[in-house]
Amino acid sequence: MLIASFVQKFRESNMANKTLTRMDLSEAVFREVGLSRNESAQLVETVLQHVSDALVEGTTVKISSFGTFSVREKASRMGRNPKTGEEVPISPRRVLSFRPSHLMKDRVAQGNAS
Repeated sequence: MLIASFVQKFRESNMANKTLTRMDLSEAVFREVGLSRNESAQLVETVLQHVSDALVEGTTVKISSFGTFSVREKASRMGRNPKTGEEVPISPRRVLSFRPSHLMKDRVAQGNAS
């Protein structure tokens, strides 16, 4: 129900760049749950902070019917500068990946069909 409110808020916003922001999320919490605007903003910040902290620790974050966020370790490798063609070493790093759930994929596909 809360996610539906977020989506509705996003559809109503008619922003030119169509970006859902933290403020949009906290406004949806304010309208749907009935917390004050400050409490709603704090709730959104707290949830996002917990997700961020878990990912920094290397924990996988799975949100049912939405998707899974995970951190992958990429090994060092040789790359190529596209401008000069020169080979350059790429250092090992951690990258964030997101894998949408089948339900999310289906919803997006249905949205594209409309």
